[in-house]
Amino acid sequence: MKLPLQVTFRGVKSSDALEADIREKADKLDRYSPDIMSCRVIVEARHKSHHDGNLFHLRVDLTVPGREIVTSPERTLHHEHADPYVAVRDAFDEARRQLEDYERRRRQQVKLHEVPDHGRIARLNGGEGFGFIEAADGREIYFHRNSVLRTPFDRLQQGQEVRFEEELGEKGPQATTVRLVGKHHPAA
Repeated sequence: MKLPLQVTFRGVKSSDALEADIREKADKLDRYSPDIMSCRVIVEARHKSHHDGNLFHLRVDLTVPGREIVTSPERTLHHEHADPYVAVRDAFDEARRQLEDYERRRRQQVKLHEVPDHGRIARLNGGEGFGFIEAADGREIYFHRNSVLRTPFDRLQQGQEVRFEEELGEKGPQATTVRLVGKHHPAA
């Protein structure tokens, strides 16, 4: 952590033991992201309840490059939080999960769905069951009748707009899937 941890107690007497627990859990967050710039923790008592007494709420606010990670009061407020150490554990668990999500996105480990290539049918050989697509970059891509999805091959026409997925075949690039694009043929 680049800046020192800030711990604030609101409506609650400060406790050295509780603050030590908070500091220990905050130090462990560095394992999940080396780029934490600051960490602020607010401990407060909420809801005076006849059955549970004071419920403790912790707000953990982490600053990382390009984002602020904040635990939500609604998600961390449970009847078990009459024990402040349970409230600390739950708040830091949520902060850790959000921090792990942030790091996955930052490292681009989240699966991205690639948009299929775009082009137009350049030529068809109906008798042989194949054709060629002119890709947006001007290349010609071979396709077989079996790679056409949702539309019978015999209904394809030269000039129709298509989306396709490509791979390198024995004789060059070929489309593995071909989908018509248009009013009655969505691109997906």
